[in-house]
Amino acid sequence: MKIFANHAHVFRQDQRPDGTVSALLEVMDKTGIEKCVCFAPFYEWGLDYNPNLWMAEELKAHPELTGFGVVDIHGQDLTGQIKQIRELGFKGIKLHPAFQKFAIDGPEAFQVYAAAQESGLFLSFHTGVHWHRIQDYQPLLFDEVAWNFPDLKFSMEHVGGYCFFNEALAVILNNRAEESGKCNIYAGLTSVFDNDRNRFWYLGQEKVRTLLHMTSDELCLFGLDFPYNDAGKITAAIEEIMRLPIDEDAKQRILGGNLARVLGVDF
Repeated sequence: MKIFANHAHVFRQDQRPDGTVSALLEVMDKTGIEKCVCFAPFYEWGLDYNPNLWMAEELKAHPELTGFGVVDIHGQDLTGQIKQIRELGFKGIKLHPAFQKFAIDGPEAFQVYAAAQESGLFLSFHTGVHWHRIQDYQPLLFDEVAWNFPDLKFSMEHVGGYCFFNEALAVILNNRAEESGKCNIYAGLTSVFDNDRNRFWYLGQEKVRTLLHMTSDELCLFGLDFPYNDAGKITAAIEEIMRLPIDEDAKQRILGGNLARVLGVDF
């Protein structure tokens, strides 16, 4: 089965040797993944370079990798930053409200959402407990994002995690058209099957089956969380998806078909 995976963080060699583009390609080869979405490093790492320009250069020779940019959300000219991300050919933006310390419904964030909606960029949000003021990143706030930006497409990675799964599910259901099933909010199945290292974001088979039953396999995106997950963890996650009681076409949608459709790329 072909796999187009979401959610791989990439870094410079001097920043994280096990998180380089070369290391990702090795993991993809070991796990049978044909294509992957890469996230540029966050500005919050204290970078002395523009991570979007760096990643655009890194990905030039790798058509199997699709880039997502990042924003310096506490910096200047947010609209200009989004414009640059689009001009670099990236398909989306990675946002982490807890790590980047911004409120999901704050004015800076709303500037980003407005510019991303206008540019047709997909947003990939971390959701779940992550050592910051919960008031800023409570998953129910994503309902406000969907309400104010009805054409914006985004994913809730980890689907709220162990603590906020029900809230994330509520947001998806509340914004899924009752008759057509159309929805612009996607469930990122990233690090959701590992109850050891990734226990904060653990959902397991039961909750993922609930998610599929309540929503649709057309709203689920498989993700890696590279380099925090190695080839062994990623292989185990793929095997868990293959164990789901759904048909082969549904599994193919989760393992890449949905991601290719929402990003408008060939797969």
